[in-house]
Amino acid sequence: MVQEQSNAKIDKLIKSLEKGFNGEAIIKSLMDLREDALKDEDPLLAKVLRLASEYIREEECFDHTVEKEEDDEGEEYLLEPGTDAENLTYLLHLIKKADNKFNREEIKEMRTFLKLKLY
Repeated sequence: MVQEQSNAKIDKLIKSLEKGFNGEAIIKSLMDLREDALKDEDPLLAKVLRLASEYIREEECFDHTVEKEEDDEGEEYLLEPGTDAENLTYLLHLIKKADNKFNREEIKEMRTFLKLKLY
């Protein structure tokens, strides 16, 4: 993310994930980060943060047990299964360094996965 303040929020959320997975608190933090992404005018990050919070609200977890998914264009991608906290922490690390083109590609894959699961 662009703002140093946003990265501090991400670090704080990652530390809280180390203590446990509190869905309501996480959703609040993700939506706060989404507001920062909107201020940064980064629609990809805003969307993936919104979808992640919706997924957590709906599923009460952030556990990806699906090994392979296929997007609308027939392209397959693999998501490594992990704990709720590990999966969300990984996504947050990607978002923190979203200016890296490889991270943006993975964020796009996560967005596609979340859209497929939610809609």
